Amino acid sequence: MRQNDTGNAPRKAIAAAFTGGILVLLLKSLAFLVTGSAALLTDALESTINVLASGFAMWSIHVAQTPPDEDHPYGHGRIEYFSVLFEGTLILAAAIGIIITAAPRIINPLPLTRLDMGLAISVLASSANLVLALHLLRVGRSTNTMTLIADGRHILTDVYTTAGVLAGLTAVRLTGWLWMDGAIACAVALHIVRTGYGLVRNAVKGLMNEADAALLQRLNNSLRHATSEDCLSVHAVRAWMSGRDIYVDMHVVLPRGLSLAEAQQCTARLEGVLRRDNPDVAGVHLKLEVCNDTQCRTCRHAARCRNGHAESPSPSARPEGSHDA
Repeated sequence: MRQNDTGNAPRKAIAAAFTGGILVLLLKSLAFLVTGSAALLTDALESTINVLASGFAMWSIHVAQTPPDEDHPYGHGRIEYFSVLFEGTLILAAAIGIIITAAPRIINPLPLTRLDMGLAISVLASSANLVLALHLLRVGRSTNTMTLIADGRHILTDVYTTAGVLAGLTAVRLTGWLWMDGAIACAVALHIVRTGYGLVRNAVKGLMNEADAALLQRLNNSLRHATSEDCLSVHAVRAWMSGRDIYVDMHVVLPRGLSLAEAQQCTARLEGVLRRDNPDVAGVHLKLEVCNDTQCRTCRHAARCRNGHAESPSPSARPEGSHDA
């Protein structure tokens, strides 16, 4: 894989997330110990997942930036999907643990102590989490690093979760309904199940090379502008991603009267436009096809084909072209 244009920005961002995550975990754990709240315990457990996920993400980003080698000719970018899958699985496991811990508190609620102090500590922890999440999302989007984006979204979900916990515990403080503590924790668990499922789903989509409609639309728009009288049409466009790198294959229809040199110039122009509009394209595989008679009326090479003034590209000599980064 090519080095990120912004250098070590992803590594620095995930290292900051890991360090900040430990600080947030300590603060949330303190809030739970001060109050004994099941809802705040839930919040601390989710931060534990954040720290574990950030640690795995640091390793995966290091591996993803390793250049291609003999055993991995397409690079190591797909490790990012495993990182996202790991994070999503941890979130789902945490949700189950939260429900098992908090559900009994609904039936047999326990008294809460020093709730004001616990809420204040949670506000501080949540503010730090918000800064971390926005930083990860900004760097992840600017460098097109899936791991950072997934981690940033997860931490941002944690911020929303903490806000819900704080609102619920404020209601507990005002009403004295202690059973709400366990109910809030279970509601939070059900909420983060959605986040965990989304991460697992996205990871599986990437590992299974599921078609990305938005990516294909972007590629087709570039190719549509690149076709000319020499490159009659492009079809059967497919693409898959390895981390941030995009690999494309497609069929290109050329006039049968083009020489081999002219055909190479045409495909090079197509590839150039594709890479210009999509800088993350790392490899392009082209299969050349000759035109049919129905296209002769609009082709400026029709006379050359009829008169035989140009040598057609030899299928045996070069049936298809491959241009890799």
